[in-house]
Amino acid sequence: MLVQHILTLKPTQTVQTIMPGLTLGDAAKLLAKLRIGALIVTEDGQTIDGILSERDIVRELGQRGPSCLEDRIRDVMTSEVIACHPGDSAISVLEKMTDGRFRHMPVIDEGKMVGVISIGDVVKARIGEVEQENSALAEMIAGH
Repeated sequence: MLVQHILTLKPTQTVQTIMPGLTLGDAAKLLAKLRIGALIVTEDGQTIDGILSERDIVRELGQRGPSCLEDRIRDVMTSEVIACHPGDSAISVLEKMTDGRFRHMPVIDEGKMVGVISIGDVVKARIGEVEQENSALAEMIAGH
């Protein structure tokens, strides 16, 4: 299964972004409102400056307490973002996420951000694929 197929399974292809000059508190409110786990940080809406996840915010809260919610996103975000492409396989994306210990990955096509996938999106798609394969094998064995 390819990343392109996983994107088509998502209920929305909208990439949720936030400006790097806003605060962690602003990001936490937006994450809660949208019920998502990460935001793409971008000044211009096109270029990826970084990514900020709920895990980043929790880490800062745990280390420094609630005062960190006034910090600027640019000071806490992950600036070296690992991305994938629509033609990448689900397995390769899972390996990158597992090895890098992160759960969200932007999808880039011809230099443009076309989506974001989570490890949950990839696992769900992969489970669906395995279930289809199992059904096909069961029908073949049963002679249908």
